[in-house]
Amino acid sequence: MRKTVAEVLEAKEGEEVELLGWIWNKREHGKLIFVDLRDGTGLVQVAAKAGTTDQESLELLRHLGRESAVKVRGLVARDPRAPFGLEVRCLRAEKISESIGDFPLRKGMGAKALYDLRHLHIRSPKLAALMRIRSNFIWAVHEFFRSRGFVEVHCPTFITAAVEGGATLFEVNYFGRKVYLTQSVQFYQEAAIYALGKVYSVQPSFRAEKSRTPRHLTEFWHVEAEMAHADLETLLRTIEDLVRYAVIRTAELSERELKFLGRKIRVEEVEGPFYRIRYSEALDLLRRKGRELPWGSDFGAEEEKIVSSEFERPVFVTHYPKEAKAFYHKVDQEDRRVTLSADLLAPRGNGEIVGSGVRTDDLEELLQRIRENGLNPEDYAWYIDLRKYGSVPHAGFGMGVERVLKWILDLPSVRVAALFPRTPSRTYP
Repeated sequence: MRKTVAEVLEAKEGEEVELLGWIWNKREHGKLIFVDLRDGTGLVQVAAKAGTTDQESLELLRHLGRESAVKVRGLVARDPRAPFGLEVRCLRAEKISESIGDFPLRKGMGAKALYDLRHLHIRSPKLAALMRIRSNFIWAVHEFFRSRGFVEVHCPTFITAAVEGGATLFEVNYFGRKVYLTQSVQFYQEAAIYALGKVYSVQPSFRAEKSRTPRHLTEFWHVEAEMAHADLETLLRTIEDLVRYAVIRTAELSERELKFLGRKIRVEEVEGPFYRIRYSEALDLLRRKGRELPWGSDFGAEEEKIVSSEFERPVFVTHYPKEAKAFYHKVDQEDRRVTLSADLLAPRGNGEIVGSGVRTDDLEELLQRIRENGLNPEDYAWYIDLRKYGSVPHAGFGMGVERVLKWILDLPSVRVAALFPRTPSRTYP
């Protein structure tokens, strides 16, 4: 008899059910009480009225405040006026716990106040639905990698040398030694491919960027993968297949949540082949749009927005100059000014969602690139070891979870897609 809200929404007319949940909202119309009851799976309307609901339960529901926890027993009834065309007509209600005082959330609260109360705001059925979509997206990512023979690995959070540049490292006192929070698990994955072939991870990365744009978090969730014996073409095909699969599968898994939110994932944006342009072509495009950049400049959020606005599907920008990419990117032997690298930009101005590249597999070239970047080879001794013992061509990528969700759900900011977002000004709650 006991069911979740999701199960009740699939129940038969007249079926008796028992729900455990919290009162999200309540409306009284004379002797009729409507309660929006939520649990971890969704929201359903409960109708209580004299003649159907016992008097003690009516008085209890009338008395209990928002976020009080209750047990409700009732009959499923189809009603086109109710949310999802269904309600539970209450026979009996029992108190599990009563809210103390008025619930702090109010209509019209600004973003700052809501983030200050994030620990309570996540109870919002709309925000909860968004988090379920996020979970479905991660589920789809795991499905894809498992179906392709990748092995999931779990890599360290404490690191001793920069992967993405020293300016964005978070320093940590580690028993009297200086270490950092990881910017990427790439180096550890590169070590793992010599044992496991193809690996992936889904875990947080940290960037000490003092950026307050809608695209940046100081702690974000990172889908990363590395593949032995992979070239640039293999890399791009894998990324495209992953993004296509994850977006379409998320839409399939999240049909009820998307309907509740009144949103639609534009799967047509990933159904066709992704576009590919070179860095030099992107520079020309920017120039035509009135934005002049010198050769070797990396693209910022504004440049990515301009380029990605020109395409109705994701676009790979490939072959970035050496100056714009980290030391571990392999130099293109046909044009040694550029690297075998690629960023995937989401359409409609959403910008980069995936960074990727072929890794330098030659020992001497790696040492040269480290020195060119003003780095100390001793800081990368174990990483350099990987090129001494059976080095092979390999490639990998990193995809930002919150950025993908911002794109496919048309969210105003990546902060909305994080359970407890971390920014330069926010570490609480």
